[in-house]
Parts: sequence; C-alpha cells; structure tokens
Amino acid sequence: MPRSSTPTGQELTRLVAPCGLYCGGCLAFTGGAIRSHARALADLLGPNFASYATRLSAMNPALSHYPQASQFLDFLAQGSCQGCREGGCLLGNCGVRACALERNISFCGLCPDFPCENPGLPQGLLERWRKNGQRILRDGPAGLRRPEPWQEPPSAKGA
Repeated sequence: MPRSSTPTGQELTRLVAPCGLYCGGCLAFTGGAIRSHARALADLLGPNFASYATRLSAMNPALSHYPQASQFLDFLAQGSCQGCREGGCLLGNCGVRACALERNISFCGLCPDFPCENPGLPQGLLERWRKNGQRILRDGPAGLRRPEPWQEPPSAKGA
C-alpha cells in the first residue's frame, strides 16, 4: 500500500499495532515499504552487481563496501515480521498484544483503563504509546488515518 493513500479500517488495523506503533514503517515488517524498496533495489542491482562493484572499487572506494551493503539489503528485503497482531512483535517483553486480546480491544486508547501502569513496552517507547493512545482516545481509530509526521514519506528534493 502506498503510504500516501488512506488505509481502510482493516488495512489500518494490519499496519498499526494495538499500542499505536506503525508496523508498516518497521524495517522487519513483511508488508512494509522498507521491504518493498529493498527488494526493488536488489532487483535493480541484479545478481552481477558485486563483480561490477569490485571492478570499480579502485575508482570509488565506497564500492569496496558492497558485500556488507548487499548483506544488509538482503536482510531488509526479506522482512521477517508479520506485525504485532500476527504475533510477530520484535519488542520481546511487550504485553500490549496479549492485553488487547484479553480485553477484546483494537487499540490501547480504546481501553477504559488507558493509560495503564505498565504496558510492558521499552522505556523509549512509553511516551509515543501515550501519545498514540491519547490520539485514538480523542479521534478514534479513524484519527490514525491522518499520518503523523514520522509516517509521512520524505519530500522529494528537486522533483
């Protein structure tokens, strides 16, 4: 799904975890833009680019790092996570998915006990979780259809 289009309710629920984090922007998400673009770049470079990079590395030393770049690109292109709702959360001890399933809610912001004491998220994500939940509480899940600045694609310079 292009990031500029408006997701349907079902698509929104697939792309946004119960905590409000945007799975579609995660580097490990199988259905995300990062995976799509990494695959497209790998396809554009093709299977013979490694030998090309080796031959030209004397003229451009950056090309000598292609083996590591290729390994990283392969990692991004494989997409190893189906998203939180499918049990693929990469945040180890996160308790949000289990809690949302237990309470039969789609998003934390819809829970009568939001914000709770300990959602089990890493410290660095707690503030974003609170903001996401408040946004859902204020606007409902439909409010997530309006992307936050971090969800907007970068503007094209010179385009």
